[in-house]
Amino acid sequence: MKHTMQLLISPSLRHVTVLPAKGFKEFIKVKVGSRRLSYLVVFYSLLLFTFLLRFIFVLTAVDTIDGERKCSTLGCLGRKIGPRILGRPLESTVPDVIYQVLEEPSDKIEMEEGPDTPQSLEEFMDEMKDIRPGAETFAVKLKAMVTLLEQRTRTAKIQEYLYRHVASSGIPKQLHCLDLKLAYEHSINANARLQLPSAELVPALVDNSYFHFVLASDNILAASVVASSLVQNSFHPEKVVLHIITDSKTFSPMQAWFSLHPLTPAIIEVKGLNHFDWLTKGKVPVLEAMEKDQKARSQFRGGSSAIVANTTEKPHIIAAKLQALSPKYNSLMNHIRIYLPELFPSLDKVVFLDDDIVVQTDLLSLWDIDMKGKVNGAVETCRGEDKFVMAKRFKSYLNFSQPLISKNFDPNECAWAYGMNIFDLQAWRETNISEAYNYWLEQNLKSDLSLWQLGTLPPGLIAFHGHVHVIDPFWHMLGLGYQDNTSITDAQSAGVIHFNGRAKPWLDIAFPQLRSLWTKYVNFSDKFIKTCHIRET
Repeated sequence: MKHTMQLLISPSLRHVTVLPAKGFKEFIKVKVGSRRLSYLVVFYSLLLFTFLLRFIFVLTAVDTIDGERKCSTLGCLGRKIGPRILGRPLESTVPDVIYQVLEEPSDKIEMEEGPDTPQSLEEFMDEMKDIRPGAETFAVKLKAMVTLLEQRTRTAKIQEYLYRHVASSGIPKQLHCLDLKLAYEHSINANARLQLPSAELVPALVDNSYFHFVLASDNILAASVVASSLVQNSFHPEKVVLHIITDSKTFSPMQAWFSLHPLTPAIIEVKGLNHFDWLTKGKVPVLEAMEKDQKARSQFRGGSSAIVANTTEKPHIIAAKLQALSPKYNSLMNHIRIYLPELFPSLDKVVFLDDDIVVQTDLLSLWDIDMKGKVNGAVETCRGEDKFVMAKRFKSYLNFSQPLISKNFDPNECAWAYGMNIFDLQAWRETNISEAYNYWLEQNLKSDLSLWQLGTLPPGLIAFHGHVHVIDPFWHMLGLGYQDNTSITDAQSAGVIHFNGRAKPWLDIAFPQLRSLWTKYVNFSDKFIKTCHIRET
């Protein structure tokens, strides 16, 4: 039988009466002591009472779902609220034996793969439903399955890193073909041996009214993309001077390419390292350090086979060690930027570009940035929406377990990026940056390469410490060579995009959706490009 209730409020608001319907004699009368009682007070009181009833119902329902069906409403409410009021954690319903099994070292559990080991979560659940094991058996079976799957995942990840290392370390046959074709062209074609720049433009090479860019590369195709994208996006290409530095073996084909593919009205200079008389071992500490570094890496790394065979190190550590074996990290081309003041003694300011970048905007406005007396204008890499890329701090590159590092630097200090940097050479010449760079290279060798493991950025972070002016991240978007989380729309909105990482855009392992931003500056109808079968996809 259903009964309805009536709520009567007297006009004077001094009585609230609750009457049952259909003949019930009982009623409840509440006397209110103040005439100031308003309808809102009664309304909010009833609203609160209704909310409490709903709250108690929800808590009771949750306990019922948890399997505690014999639980009174007030009992459930007390157990739910009590621990929180007293500051005590809620009791766990997971048996302690499960925690004990999961916390035991994996080698204490039989991990040999066999027909009885579930190969997937679905197989595991089917087996558990069939045998209905106790908590301990359940935990042992679960841990065995997860551990085996982890081992498989680790092996696959390491194999992926190894294949990427092999793919990125070698010279693709198409690029090798391009070098050979251009070297031959240089030997037979006078137009491929033109002086760069022509004699009447040589004074511009030391004229600070021009905008000077420096590119160090032994990759002709990559250098051509950097140069083309720089000039095509410049508002005043006639004021652009690009200084290309390459090694002695690549000088002839590099000169041939830019002689036959001029970027007029921009001014292009091509020079080999051998053209700088002072850049010899004995005068340049980096060359000696590189020679020692090569011996040290072969001694302490043991080659890619030894690195991959390590069963205790995490995959990302193995990836870093494989990357350390890349010829790039033992090339003077990678260290040459530390000698910019000596390479260009007449220049006041230059912008240094890596050969794996693409310029997408006019870079001449970089000269308008007030460096505030700093030497290096760079984008920080610890702030940004993309946490996968823009989360790099000093601890990402330097080994803070080494006292020499930990006592001199802050692990949480924001790192910055090489690849597109403004260098105030006047301010640089008043510092000891180059000396500090060489000193720390030597210290890393003395510590068996334990201060950092690869690249020129770690010693750069140290040498330029305190000399960096942070510029807007628009100027330099990173990470397009090691992840494809960056959308094509975001990449198109950046001033400069950087394919740092193994997946270079000229390799087959490049990310297809990002590679198109690079290939747009390659003329695939060019006879040298076609002859060497360099294709867009």
